[in-house]
Order: sequence, then structure tokens, then C-alpha cells
Amino acid sequence: MDKVVSSAAEAVAGIPSGSSLAVGGFGLCGIPSGLIQAVLDSGVDSLETVSNNCGVDDWGLGLLLSAGRIRRTVSSYVGENKEFERQFLAGELEVELVPQGTLAERLRAGGAGIPAFYTPAGVGTQIADGGLPLRYDGAGGIALASEPKEVRSFGGRDHVLELAIRTDFALVHAWRGDRHGNLVFRESAMNFNPLCAAAGRVTIAEVEELVEPGEIDPGQVHTPGIMVQHVVHLPDPVKRIERRTVSPAGR
Repeated sequence: MDKVVSSAAEAVAGIPSGSSLAVGGFGLCGIPSGLIQAVLDSGVDSLETVSNNCGVDDWGLGLLLSAGRIRRTVSSYVGENKEFERQFLAGELEVELVPQGTLAERLRAGGAGIPAFYTPAGVGTQIADGGLPLRYDGAGGIALASEPKEVRSFGGRDHVLELAIRTDFALVHAWRGDRHGNLVFRESAMNFNPLCAAAGRVTIAEVEELVEPGEIDPGQVHTPGIMVQHVVHLPDPVKRIERRTVSPAGR
């Protein structure tokens, strides 16, 4: 039952090249930066990432992207990353853009064992009609475009069929976790982390605080240990999203 490993490197050692990864976080908030660095250091490539965004040029998933380790990404927001833009337009990166709420629900459905669902989001756009560029040819043309999706009417309103997302692995960042893998996410870091944790077949969690089983109130657990396979204690993580502000001396 003890799922704690000694290092981030050990935690990600089982991830081979070509794997799909669901990665928690929103922008730079709540990202598993220690695990991402360990994946980078491991040398694996041809990865498919599923995340709200793909980091920035020098942090988060942007590190894997800049090193050419990501083959395909599924995201809802892809701004603030010049290297992402360059790779996409050059035909080096395949990108599936998904409405943010739809992405969240596709991950949740994957974790819940629901194969697909209907949503009104995207009806009447290329999300449903097809033709959305997935990969460019490097010369301004489209090498691969999305296919049309099934649309059905419910209550007089059209809905598009979206498939659930299950990934080989999930990387998440939690505030607190115990040795059984029960996780608690803190404040705004409880964004895509619980969804990704459920969607991964093998879920790896980095935790700021590691406690013994029983120290976390069961009613406060956001992700139960049954969904988590490996836990690594990484205290005092670098949080680039935070900026410390203090009052002038004497106040």
C-alpha cells in the first residue's frame, strides 16, 4: 500500500517513448514541474500530452516542447509560447484544440469510464464540422485536418459527440498526499489536476507535504488513492506563477 518512491526520476522511470500523458495545471498554476523535469531528464520522446495548455517557452511543458520531445498535444489554450507557434506552423507538432469545458469533461469521462458524451459546445464550428488544422505542412498548407463529428439533436438543440480521454500516464501536483496515494489539492491548483489524475491509467503525483495514512480527513480527499500508483515527496517547489509581495519595513 505504500506508494511513495524516493525521487522524481524513479517515479517516471516506467514512462517509455511514445506515451500519452495527462498533465495537471492551469497556465503555470499547479503544474507538476518536478515530474516534468524528470521526464525531460529521462530522454523519452514522441510524447502526446493532454493539458489545458503547453507551458511557456522555458517552464512547464514548454521544456519538453523546446527539447522536441512532444509529438502531439491536446489543449484548449496555446498562447504565450513562441516555440509552440513555430513548431505548429512548421509542421513539427500536431495540435488538437478543444474547448476548455469539453477538455475537462473528456478527461472526467475517461476517469469515470464513460466512453463518450454529447455537448452543445462547438456545434456550428470546425470543432464539429471538421477541417480544423491538426498539422501544417511547413509551407502554409494543411497536412492533416480534423474529421467531422457526429451531431444529434436533444430537446431541439444540436449537440456534438465528444470522446472521452484516457492516457497511459498522468502527472499531477498536489498540496498534500499520504503514502496510500490519497491527494488534496489546494485552492486554485485544484484545476485540471483531479481530472488528469483520474484519466491516467498510471497516475504519478508529486506532493508538497507527505503525511501518514489517516492524517488526511477522508472528507477532504479530492483524489482517492485507488487512482494513484506512485507518490513522490517534492517539498518547496518553484512556483513561477507566484510573486511574493511584502510591506515596506516598519509597517
